[in-house]
Amino acid sequence: MTAERPTPEPRSAFAHFIPVPTRWMDNDLYGHLNNVVYYSLFDTAVNRYLIEQGALDLHQGAVIGLVVETHCNFFASLAFPQAVEAGLRVSRRGRSSVRYEIGLFAAGEPLCAARGHFVHVYVDRQSRRPVDALPEAYLTALVALEMT
Repeated sequence: MTAERPTPEPRSAFAHFIPVPTRWMDNDLYGHLNNVVYYSLFDTAVNRYLIEQGALDLHQGAVIGLVVETHCNFFASLAFPQAVEAGLRVSRRGRSSVRYEIGLFAAGEPLCAARGHFVHVYVDRQSRRPVDALPEAYLTALVALEMT
């Protein structure tokens, strides 16, 4: 059986967009964003969204998300000082886990330059054990990212 080759997705495949700035230091010797920067942009977009929605409290929140899985497919180069927008969606939500899917778009481009995902397991800040259920603020924020 042959695996289906990943392809870039359009903006319409994502529920919400967040600008994610690039930095001078993000470029590598080849003149484009280094591959590890894509993962940083994914993480930044997801956490910025959760903070803006009032779900994630970095310093006092009882629940935090730990990344347990990541993946990225690259389709086109991005480089500083290019404006980049991250498209977000939630493809799966469990009792204590969420799969966020992210598309990185050059400003104005119809197809993503990279697409990936993060799986977060939400745990109690103190015990680091998975929560029994996601807090209401998270559920409200996540519903807005679920594509129907």
